[in-house]
Amino acid sequence: MAVINEKAPLVIKVGGALLKSTESLDLFFGALRRALSAFPRKTVIVHGGGCFVDNLMKLLGRATVKKHGLRVTPEEDIPYIAGALAGTANKILMARAVAAGFSPAGLSLSDGGLCEIAESGMDLGAVGEAAPGNPALLNLILNGSDCLPLISSIGITPDGRLMNVNADDAAMAVAEMLSGDLALLSDVPGILDADGKVIPEITADGADSLVKSNVISGGMEVKVRSALKVAESLGRPVSVAGWKDTDGLLKLAAGEYIGTAVKM
Repeated sequence: MAVINEKAPLVIKVGGALLKSTESLDLFFGALRRALSAFPRKTVIVHGGGCFVDNLMKLLGRATVKKHGLRVTPEEDIPYIAGALAGTANKILMARAVAAGFSPAGLSLSDGGLCEIAESGMDLGAVGEAAPGNPALLNLILNGSDCLPLISSIGITPDGRLMNVNADDAAMAVAEMLSGDLALLSDVPGILDADGKVIPEITADGADSLVKSNVISGGMEVKVRSALKVAESLGRPVSVAGWKDTDGLLKLAAGEYIGTAVKM
């Protein structure tokens, strides 16, 4: 297994099915605790929480619409979505992290100006794009305490508008800001080929081919595009893997790629 820069901070993105289950969260945080005890490493978690948004929208009788794998967010819905992601999802993650022995710090993308947020311009409503911002607050937490930062994918534009940011893109911006290593974790063990098998390594050309053949589509396409961008920016691969492989967290902490290594 290839070795990554084990001295760099590790940025892990989680979301999806992991947040639906307390049992899964306990397994994840327990495994992460053991991994970081064996191989101490500054670690940041960036999270989404679409399941909480979907449930809330259903309760409110509001439609859920996606384009190109991204959630359309009408301006009138952003207060609810911000509450689901920066509130419910973030605090549930914090609770399970506490239960696993961590001291979590719940944040959003705009706390301390962590990320610069702008409207996406993709006709998606209150959906934003994140760019690396000021790392001072995050560095203070990582270097001055034993806290585990948990960052929700809600941001604020310079004119004060709440924005829903794709969590993969948010994690990408945080990893760039910290010059850290990035692992995008979901309920899929990696990028799959047409036969459903994990592809150990993939480049932009390989990804384009799989997108054209519709093997990669929707949310996975967004994830791969994000991984390619940060791989180019940082000059090293990004892991796209599954959170169900708890041994994978040990490998990440030790400085290895897991799942699919996305390379430029």
